[in-house]
Order: sequence, then C-alpha cells, then structure tokens
Amino acid sequence: MLRWQIGEVTITSVMEMEMPIPGQLICAEASPEALAPHAWLRPSFVDDDGNIILRIQALVVESAGKRIVVDTCIGNDKPRDVPVWNRMQTTFLSDLESAGFPRDSIDAVVCTHMHVDHVGWNTMLVDASEAVGVPGATPAAAGTDSPDESKYWVPTFPSARYHFVSAELAHWQSAEDDENRRIQADSVRPIIDAGLADLVATDHRITDEVRLFATPGHTPCHVSVQISSSGAEAVITGDVMHHPVQCARPDWNATFDSLPEQAHQTRRAFLQRYGDRPVLVIGTHFAAPVAGHVVSDGPAWRFDPHMID
Repeated sequence: MLRWQIGEVTITSVMEMEMPIPGQLICAEASPEALAPHAWLRPSFVDDDGNIILRIQALVVESAGKRIVVDTCIGNDKPRDVPVWNRMQTTFLSDLESAGFPRDSIDAVVCTHMHVDHVGWNTMLVDASEAVGVPGATPAAAGTDSPDESKYWVPTFPSARYHFVSAELAHWQSAEDDENRRIQADSVRPIIDAGLADLVATDHRITDEVRLFATPGHTPCHVSVQISSSGAEAVITGDVMHHPVQCARPDWNATFDSLPEQAHQTRRAFLQRYGDRPVLVIGTHFAAPVAGHVVSDGPAWRFDPHMID
C-alpha cells in the first residue's frame, strides 16, 4: 500500500497494473541506450533490459471529509484497441475496497483528461437485471459493432460527482475516431446521462485543499491536481510526464501528446515550478514508489523517489 500524508490530506495509490514496456512505445527517443546514462532511473523506473516501468493507478485523495478519486484507469470489460487493455479482468474494485474505499463511499471523481487509461472505471459492466432503474445505464452495444442486450454500463461510483473539464469534454465529444467514440459511449456518456457530471473550469477547486490547474499539451485542456494543506504541498501530475526520465529530458514528448510543442513547454514550466522545492510530486504513471521530489541535475532535473518505510 502506497499512502502519503500531506498536512491533513491523505493520498492513497490503488494500482490497476504495473509493467515493463519498451520505452519507445511512450517516448520515441527512449531507447535502452538513451536511458542508460540516467543511472538514477534504476531499479525503480527502468529494468535490467532497458525497458521503462509504467504504472496505471487511481489516486484517492481524502480532504475535508471527501474521498476524491483522481483518474479511473482502464476498467474491466472495455473493448479497446490496445490488445493488453482489451476487455481486461482485474481486481481493481476489490483492491479499492481493501484499501478502505468501497465504491459507494467515493464523493468525487476527477479525470485529468479523457484518454482511455484515465476514464475506464468511471463505469462498470452489469447484467441487464442490475441496470433496471439505474440512471445513465447504457447498453453495452453502445459504440461497438457487437451488440449485447444483456449487459449495461452503469456509473461505478453512484454517490460521486464526476468533475469533467468542460473544454476537455467538448474536444473529445467532437473527435471522430472509432476508439474515442467507444470511450465516450462506455465511460463518459453514461455519467452525463446519469446527471452525475459537473462541468468545470481548469482552475476548479474541489475542496479548500485540492484544486485543478491547467497543464495543456498532452491533451488540449489537460489538468494536474494541486494539494495544499497545513503548509505541506503535493501535486498529481496526470500525463504532464509519463515517466521520470522526462525530468532529465523534458524535450522528450510522449507519442500520445496532442500538442507536442505545448506539451514540452508545459512540462518544462512544471519542472521549473516544482524543482528544488519541498513539494511531493506524485507521478500518475510512475512506477513504485510513485512519489518523490524534482531536483536540479546539471541543465535539467532528476526525480528523487520518496521511499515509504
């Protein structure tokens, strides 16, 4: 269990998966040879074969009596283009409950952006009999070519308000590729239809201790999450960075960055803002130990992991 205390706020990681993958799947430049000079990446973030280690997780922020899930991973049963993510079966919900967060105890959900691995557990698949009377219940056929009238998507967190950045939502609602249509149909539209969505600005404040701030580039209206409590600070990156090597090489864009030059500028500004400060940086896709501090290292920075006893 990875859990951090930031003043009066508690942040808990609930992992969906963690795996080594070739770095060039994320950043075109991240070959084993290019990663090797950054010895500080091993062993937590790069394995012995030169693969990067990537984590997909939700972060549960407890603030002012609210339980806030930041990003909802990939989800089970979702038809997806990436083979390893297609119709997954994981123990995420039971792991969430084991961490102390039954799904009906969640008060708020934040999606830093609307990519496939950040909205998946917004909804879950249930039998038709369980969907009767559930607001927003959507046939599993929606957005697919394989109708299934016996299954429905329903909101996973029925007591939560889902905070969607309005401009980010509008961007993806207008995108026309097939996978995005599926993502909208099975993971976003049911929330809106259920009346659980709050459309917010990029500087939205969820509690006095937790607020969003704009970090555009990976997607046009991407946000990160700032936590400030009793003089302590933390930040949840979202996909400003996918891997700690981008502290040393902020010029390495992710292959999925919608606006590469803006993503680079935003990442560099992020590192300048949080570098050499006592701010816990929690990397949404950083492998365990996930959190640490950005420190100057020559002309750029490195990431010093925060080890939990």
